Formats: sequence, C-alpha cells, structure tokens
Amino acid sequence: MTPPIVLRAAGTALVIDLTPEGLPSVAHWGADLGPLDGGAARRVVEAGAPPLPHSSVDSPGRLTLLPAEAEGWRGQPGVAGHRDGVVAYPRWRVGSVRVSALDGGSPAEPGGAAGEGGRVVVTAADPGLGLALESEVRMERGGLVRLRHAVTNTGNGDWTLDGLLAVMPLPPEATELLDLTGRWCRERVPQRQPFGYGTRLRASRRGRTGHDAPLLLVAGEAGFGFRHGEVWGVHVAWSGDHAHLAERLPDEAGQAAGILAGGELLRPGEIRLAAGATYRTPWVCYAWSGAGLDGLSARVHAWLRDRPEHPPQPRPLVLNTWEAVYFDHDLDRLRALADVAARVGVERFVLDDGWFTHRRHDRAGLGDWTVDPTVWPDGLHPLFRHVRDLGMQAGLWVEPEMVNPDSDLARAHPDWLLAAPGRTPREWRHQLVLDLGRPEVTEYLLDRLDALVAEYRLDYLKWDHNRDLLEAVHAPTGAAGVHRQTAALYRLLAELRRRHPTLEIESCASGGGRVDLGILAHTDRVWASDTNDALERQAIQRWTGLLLPPELVGSHVGGPVAHTTGRTAPLPFRCATSLFGHAGIEWDITTCTDGELAVLTAWTALYRELRPLLHTGVTVRADLPDPTAWLHGVVAPDRAAAVFCYARLATSPAAYPGRVRLPGLDPERGYRVRPRWELGEPNFGHVEPPAWLRSGETVLSGAALGRAGLQMPVLRPENALLLHVTEA
Repeated sequence: MTPPIVLRAAGTALVIDLTPEGLPSVAHWGADLGPLDGGAARRVVEAGAPPLPHSSVDSPGRLTLLPAEAEGWRGQPGVAGHRDGVVAYPRWRVGSVRVSALDGGSPAEPGGAAGEGGRVVVTAADPGLGLALESEVRMERGGLVRLRHAVTNTGNGDWTLDGLLAVMPLPPEATELLDLTGRWCRERVPQRQPFGYGTRLRASRRGRTGHDAPLLLVAGEAGFGFRHGEVWGVHVAWSGDHAHLAERLPDEAGQAAGILAGGELLRPGEIRLAAGATYRTPWVCYAWSGAGLDGLSARVHAWLRDRPEHPPQPRPLVLNTWEAVYFDHDLDRLRALADVAARVGVERFVLDDGWFTHRRHDRAGLGDWTVDPTVWPDGLHPLFRHVRDLGMQAGLWVEPEMVNPDSDLARAHPDWLLAAPGRTPREWRHQLVLDLGRPEVTEYLLDRLDALVAEYRLDYLKWDHNRDLLEAVHAPTGAAGVHRQTAALYRLLAELRRRHPTLEIESCASGGGRVDLGILAHTDRVWASDTNDALERQAIQRWTGLLLPPELVGSHVGGPVAHTTGRTAPLPFRCATSLFGHAGIEWDITTCTDGELAVLTAWTALYRELRPLLHTGVTVRADLPDPTAWLHGVVAPDRAAAVFCYARLATSPAAYPGRVRLPGLDPERGYRVRPRWELGEPNFGHVEPPAWLRSGETVLSGAALGRAGLQMPVLRPENALLLHVTEA
C-alpha cells in the first residue's frame, strides 16, 4: 500500500492518506507528530479510522480533499455542477500524485516532505462526466497550509460549475467557533458560538470582501483565547463573493468530526466552462495553533512577510489630506499643510478625493480621471513639486471601478456599466459600477492611471471602492459578473504595477471593505476603517491583526473630534493607537497648537525608531480578565526586544488593575522595561502610579514578566501606557 504523505513545518503536520480508489484524504492536520516513516504514517492513519456507524453506507467513507455524495458524504459538497441540466456527481479516478519541496526539488523523506513544508499536486478525472481535476496542497515554511482546486471540462458542450470548495477536517476537540462581522466604521467585531451540529455558513454576496467579512473563521477548544487553546482557522484569499463554513454532522463519524471549508461563492450560471476550459479556485488558507489565536496570526503573518511582493522598504509615515481639507482643494492651503507635515516628520503626502474634473462634492466626476483645470490650472505639478522639495513622497486618491451618473464618462458610455441591459442598479453613494469585464473599460482605466502615475511620478495610489455590487450583470453575455469583475481587477492592478514597479497601492473600500489575502497579492497595505476614532480603532486594529501584520494596516491620527463618531480623545492616545500599524496623519495640522505639533514630532520620531521592530516582530495580545483594559504588542523575532501598549478603554469596577503579564518574551533572559513618555504622561487620575513606573524602569526576567507580570497604573479612559522592553 502506498505510504501516506507527511508534510511538516514550524510545529504543524499534515498527513495525507493515499488509497487505490478515490482522492486522497487528510488523516491529520494539527500538531507536529515528529518524523514519520511510511509505516509509522500508515499506523497514524489506521489509529484514527473509526468503525462504520449503524444505518450508514455499507463501506467506510473517507473525507477526501473534495468530498462528494459519491463517497457517501452528506455534508456541503466539495464540487457541484451540471451539464445541460443533468447533475454531475463525480467519482474521481486519480491519475498522479506529485510531491515536491517548496523550491521545486524532491522531498527529503519517504512518503512526503521534511520539516520545511512541501507541495502536493494530485490529478484526477471522471471520464464518464467529462471532467478533470487538479488539486494543490502547500505546507508553507511557517506552517500555513494553502489549498486550491482546478476543474477542467473535458467533455462535449458546456459544463456549469455551481460550487468548488476547499475542505479540511476538524477533530472532536473543536467545539467553539469564532468569526468577525461589522459594518462601515465598525469593522472586525468578534462573535463566538458553540460548534454544534449543522452548518455555520458565512456567505458574502457583496461583490467585494465586505465590512462584515469573517477574515478567519476559527474553530477551537472551548474557551480559547489569544494565548491559549488549540485552534484551527480558514481564510479565502479572494476579493469577490466568498463563503466560509464550519460543519458537523451527527452521523458522519466514519468520515470526520467536522470540517472547515471555503471558496468563491458562485452566482447562478456564473461559471460555464466550454470544452477545454478550466476554473481554478482562489487559494484557501488554513492555519493551526496549539497556543491560541496569536499562533494563527503568527503563521499567516510569517507567510505574508516571506512573499516576494511584500513591501521591502520601511513603511513611510503618511499624511492624507481627506479629513484636513475634504473637497476644498486650494494650492496655497495644501502647500501650507505640506510645510507643517514635513516639519513634524511626515514622509509621504497623499492628495485625496477632489482633484479631478467636476469633483467639488461626491455626486459628480467619478470616471473622469483628468485634473480639474478650474482648481488646478497648472495641473498637480506645483503641489507635488513642493512636496518633493520638502523631502516627501507623493500619492494620489483614485476610485477607478466606480462612476458617477453625473460624469462625462457615464454620459459617453452608458453601456460600460455593470448592469443588465435596460436596467440600472440602485445607486450607492451616488455611484454606479463600471464593468471591468469589458476589455475597453480596463483599457481606458489603465491608460488614465498609467498616464497619471507617469506624469506626476507618483509613489503611491490610494485605490478606493466605495460601494457593494448590486445586480452585477455582464451585459454582453447576461451572465453574473462578480467573478469576471474580480479577476479583471487583479489583472488591471498587476499590469499597472508591471509598468510602474516602484508604485505602491493601498486597498481602501469605504474603509475596511476589501481586506483579504487576494487583494494583498496586488497591493501594499489596506485601510482598516474610515473611522480614525482611536477608541474604535483599538478594536478594529486588534482584530484586523488576526489576519494581517501591522505594516500592512493603515492607521492614522485624526483630529481632536473624530469625523465619524464625534468622540474626543487625548492626542497621546490617538498617537499610541496609530503607532501599531502603517502610521499616518489625517488632520488639518496647520490648526495645531505648538504643543500638539511637539507631540506629533515626538511621535513620528518614535515611529521611525520602533518601525523596524513593529514591522518585523511577532504580534501578541494578552488575555486580560478585565475587558475594559487591553494589552497588546510586538515582540522581536529573536525576542531581544518588544514594545507593548496597555490601553484603558473604559472605567473598571476594580479600583486598581493589578498585575498584567507581558506575553511572548524569553523566560530565560533578563529584560529592562521602561515607559516611553515622548507622547507625554497618560492621565493617572488621582491615584499615584506604582513604584516601578515612578522610578522610570525595572529589570526582571522574561519568566517574571510573563508569569507574574507588572502592576499597571490606574488610567483614565482613552489613555495608554507604552512600554519598551530591551534585553538587560
């Protein structure tokens, strides 16, 4: 019998069982089992095989890489489709199984790859149905597992694909589920529930990832947290319609104790494969951790940082003009804003919405990507020349996928809309959607964007997407258009970056409406939310960090009164919140007092000092018993340094917070802990801070800091204490 394939990396193992009939199945996904030869791997498979339950199929079933009814699986099918109305239930016959190291070489141990990950490619076919399959499984070096499928129509006539999912098994210990929901300006809200029998489906039909996207759908041991509990998570790396699901059936003990699955959510008739045509799923990413959610984050973050396209340069501190001037563009005013920005330490100046023809408000001009001569008679050259003379990079806001009905483009090309013939979808923020599936549309957009980037030597584009897609129909065929739209967007971004290799692009979608690993294959950061309210941002960034490391998450210091909530917050708290991301400013700082400018200048210097640590280290979040206070931070990869933020969100029933443990440090080392007061002391109220804090520093072992902790001070709400930890 063929020995199972064993992939191992960074404490994670994947055991893939091969049998003479049917697709391979995953016998184990989770903690590393140590080096396994073929015999030991076979015994792992056999030890986990349950007996056949009563009132079931007459032969044992297996949860394969693509479970189907033909195998006795009664849960969510891995593949569904039909030909001329005749439903297809594939019975795959495996053609080949290829195992290789990640660099393309041969695996180092029999039956699988060594402890540095590996790649498995399975080909199969069902000749009777006229279908061929290729499944690819990758174990990345950081332990992240990525899975995708491709199905090809090898028969006569069209074959309609209704769904194609990546599926992984869960063990009985996974009894609780966590995912995220949200809305505009309140993204990334966690929600938990027991993982009982049935299906927990998170389906998005927004045409973009969505403010309510789960990011990671997580199953885990009851009560798991950031630093404890065994957890398994799934993420679909796709920016269009998508589905994440967890499922457990009461009578499927012969196949799996539960599953995590994900893939593109296909609309009726959206994928019709002509003879010889292929559909390939997006990558679906799976992560396991034996030490809570921080372990999941570490695996995803490590993989992101290991990509060739990960931003290689230090993330420059940004000033974005939106909340400073809105649509009121005036060269002298913006020059003055740039002067102050350079003085406080800004490195990139981004001109937001309002620079193009007819754009004095948000109801006109989208699609007309020409500089408005009535506002900018000499174009944007005088402003960007001034910005560069001050030593800053130049960036520009665009929203290429949308069009205002009141625009020259919409009047000239009403047929370019993503809409069924004779029907116009509802407007959203006074916008309609351009059909990127039409080559002439993407050609127009590419020409205009290419010209802008070239003429103004832009370093950066803030690429916005301010509405969901409704009634998304590709008019030339009458087919559902979300898949075509998303694929065309990726091609457009890829070609623009090919022409301008140093250009950086931000994914903004009315804030955090397009945050996923698919868009980040083509962009350099995301805008986490349209709110710069620091209290809201503490939560939004905390949970966005479940998927993304800080350097990919835009985070700006807003004005004293939050634009979106009306809440006021002290400047040091706003600065401390923005520090743990790709930091910036979104505020008319020409109105600042000398004291405020001094704080901003000190903050930008602190950001530049800590940036190498913040943007390469391991994200950690403590599980504090008091929900009104959070502690989070970043620990250097070698654990020689760390920076933590202790944030007070609201008042507590407790008079004093007690000791707080600092996670992630090396218990065998000694550390010096000192507060960073560059932003000013937080508001301690009427209670004297603890002695170690008054003295300015303390030296303790990593074991003492991680197991006993430090007494935290009483802080007024919306105050934060920054702690810098270095090796003693």
